[in-house]
Amino acid sequence: MNKLISLKELIYNELLNIVDKKIATAKQAIESAKESRDNDTKSSVGDKYETGRVMMQIEMENHEIQLSKALKQKGELLQINIKKEYKKAASGSLVITNQGNYFISIGIGKIDVNNEIFFSISLASPLGMLIFDKKVGAKFQFQEKKFTIKNIV
Repeated sequence: MNKLISLKELIYNELLNIVDKKIATAKQAIESAKESRDNDTKSSVGDKYETGRVMMQIEMENHEIQLSKALKQKGELLQINIKKEYKKAASGSLVITNQGNYFISIGIGKIDVNNEIFFSISLASPLGMLIFDKKVGAKFQFQEKKFTIKNIV
């Protein structure tokens, strides 16, 4: 069981790294778009200048949305106590099934940790809603696949 707890910690740390990279990338893109917008000199064709500024503003807003989403994901991750062991599938649990391994936390998708594939899913996802509150040995079906929960940490 300790091996699975250590694995859960590695998955959690990998997710934090992914989210931190998203945050840094979004912040850098916002700064870059601001600089482009602010350094754009007014040309003799006023409409071209205004169109360029509007495009940069839209780009900044899109990156701000991405930043907001990444910060929200990080906040959700920081709420998880990875040392906690679970008897039922819930947020923060690592669920091992015959169809794959799922860390219930944020919806990042497929990640590779120690040359093993895990899926980071949220409870709001269709699969997350099916897995929620299930115990070891529970069976369910999703997208024509039959799942059996082998272990929960």
